[in-house]
Amino acid sequence: MMQVQLAQGQASSVAPLLAVRDVSVVFGGIVALNGVSFDMHKGKILGLIGPNGAGKTTLFNCLSRLYQPSKGDILLEGESILTRPAHKIAEIGIGRTFQNVALFPNLSVLDNVRVGTHAKTSSDIISDSLKLRKVRRTEAEINERVHEILGYLNLHDVAHTIVAGLPFGTQKRVELARALAAQPKILLLDEPAGGLNHEEVHVLGDVIRRIRDDRDVTVLLVEHHMGLVMSIADHVVALNFGKKLAEGTPAQVQADPDVIKAYLGSKDQ
Repeated sequence: MMQVQLAQGQASSVAPLLAVRDVSVVFGGIVALNGVSFDMHKGKILGLIGPNGAGKTTLFNCLSRLYQPSKGDILLEGESILTRPAHKIAEIGIGRTFQNVALFPNLSVLDNVRVGTHAKTSSDIISDSLKLRKVRRTEAEINERVHEILGYLNLHDVAHTIVAGLPFGTQKRVELARALAAQPKILLLDEPAGGLNHEEVHVLGDVIRRIRDDRDVTVLLVEHHMGLVMSIADHVVALNFGKKLAEGTPAQVQADPDVIKAYLGSKDQ
């Protein structure tokens, strides 16, 4: 116990990349989140777990600014993100995927990934119309970035394929590619293993670790697939009924009696 407390104390001395502070969300008298706090540190993978209705998606939507907390704050590099609208959140380095794939089904893989680059570009109608040197240079940089990401996620072979005709697992990779195209500091992954088979989940775990290591991206993973979370997360936060139930390393959270009872099940059940 002494060693665990010391490690936690050392970690707390490092300023978090993202800090969730006493966040509560109330919908018409229903408390979806109740005073949730935790830190995300740069270069780490944090797993957010909990049974259905625990508040995971609500918290996720607060982080991506789809919901406004009723109380509390969310800080990125010490600055509150709560004054920013959802369409401005990618600009500060927060990217996300969705539980239900949210791609443009009638566009190609290439064009879907290009959409992700717009958060990091600035242009105006006059410059675009005249194809000024700045615009041509930006377009070249975008094309280079998009093709690099397509290669990184093994999507080059389907670059010009319409997304609607692709297998679900491939569509998940396209959405991941689009999120990476915005060059995020933090990547929010909402149930990325949903609908994937065992082999695809194994590959996904390797991809998430590679993204963290190769691209210096911090990852928040909301996931029901416990094998995936526990195998790749550095830190795990468990929610239940809108409250934080437990927090720690995967081993600590797996062994927590309250988590076993609420989510993972027990040998006696």
